[in-house]
Amino acid sequence: MEAHKLKTIDDLLLHQEERVELIGGEIERRPMARFEHGIVQSRASRELGPMDRKSGPGGWWIATEVSVAYESHECPTHDIAGWRRGRLPGPPSGVVELPPDWVCEIVSPGHERKDTLVLPLLLQRHQVPYYWLIWPEDRVLIAHALDAGHYRVTATLKDVAKARVAPFDAIELDLAYILGGE
Repeated sequence: MEAHKLKTIDDLLLHQEERVELIGGEIERRPMARFEHGIVQSRASRELGPMDRKSGPGGWWIATEVSVAYESHECPTHDIAGWRRGRLPGPPSGVVELPPDWVCEIVSPGHERKDTLVLPLLLQRHQVPYYWLIWPEDRVLIAHALDAGHYRVTATLKDVAKARVAPFDAIELDLAYILGGE
């Protein structure tokens, strides 16, 4: 019997399909893009725009659909991720090798385990300070912050029109808009 060989980032880069990521040494297909997912992702990115501009509170690089190489067998593609410019002075090219300071995953049906269990454990190991989860169908945002090496919930927001949520509490986010309101 042959031992199972874990896939690496090199295998991922050679893969023919575009919508794949490396999770636990396996190349996995990303979920089919749903309208609810896309609208929340684009609206959240727009709302966070001032954090990505030098004219606003600034200080961040915010990117969607970015692949981050955490370990040789771990390279997920995050829905939205952000890096403080103090740690990442210029935008990188290709797969990012520096863990982000904030990650936001938009939970897709059938992929809840990855977003709520697998990724948080990976991000904790790499000391990513903030992790948000958004459930578009339920219109809920749950914010986590690293505390003594583990995530703790800092906000559970449902039916909240506007809020300031760390690490972006310098601006008030229009959650009604982000979570699918008109």
